[in-house]
Amino acid sequence: MEGIVELKNLAFLSEQSEETGAVGAIAYSHPGERFHGSLIQDFELLVLVVHNTDQLISKVGHYKYGDLRYQMIYVSRHELQSSVITGDNNNIMQCLIEGEIIWEADNALSDLREELSAFGTELREQKLLHEFASFLKMYVEAKRYIQEGHVVDAYYNVLEALGNWARIVLIEQGIYPDHAVWTHVQSLDRALWKLYQELTVSSETLEQRVELVLLACEFSVMSKMSDCSGLLLRVLGSRREPWSMDELVHHPQLRFVREDLPLILRKLVFRSIVKESAGWPSFIGGDGREIRYWIEA
Repeated sequence: MEGIVELKNLAFLSEQSEETGAVGAIAYSHPGERFHGSLIQDFELLVLVVHNTDQLISKVGHYKYGDLRYQMIYVSRHELQSSVITGDNNNIMQCLIEGEIIWEADNALSDLREELSAFGTELREQKLLHEFASFLKMYVEAKRYIQEGHVVDAYYNVLEALGNWARIVLIEQGIYPDHAVWTHVQSLDRALWKLYQELTVSSETLEQRVELVLLACEFSVMSKMSDCSGLLLRVLGSRREPWSMDELVHHPQLRFVREDLPLILRKLVFRSIVKESAGWPSFIGGDGREIRYWIEA
């Protein structure tokens, strides 16, 4: 497209950008359409520049080249990989999946895109654990809100939990849940689709709808706890010594769920999937004992 051809000629998008630590750039455009919404702000083109660093960049710039208005987003490779697993930034993900690679060093962006397309075991396990962690958080929050009588807040959280459940279904089918999740689920899991409709368009009271979905979550998704937590369980079983919470939170394979890791572990202990031992002296001193976690071989 003409805009991308022009951008290829700009110095800061050329391969000399490797000197600044950049490993590639991707351009994403909607031909014949206009963006709508505050996030894109009607720019005709989105350009994603990826840097080879684990540091957070998250820099945004707005530019004009002739009649072309475009938005530049600078991210680190770490941030891009994080977005692949968490799905937190739809703009970045859509650009990565559907955009045109302007340039790249050592196939850095092509390899990441290929990894995403293949949706191999490692990425699938990371994505599955993240979605289950998010589901569990929303589920617990919804139960707390409904018990306290905050029905609307409970509804919001249980709707989010259903979204996580839907993405879990897609991941189990080997499908990366990038967009149009419910369109896929409608044909893959009729029971879940019906439950979604019960929550959103049923004639029952809002409280009754929320309680129905919470009950379904308890019996349907909680039964998947071991499968969804496979990555965490493998880490726990990778050595004979029990793990401290601090060790697990800082484990590189678990960095994408570190905030929700305590909640997952306590649920796994409650279900007797993970064992706990409280025989280690606490680092804070006194008579307290640190709890550590392990699984039976």
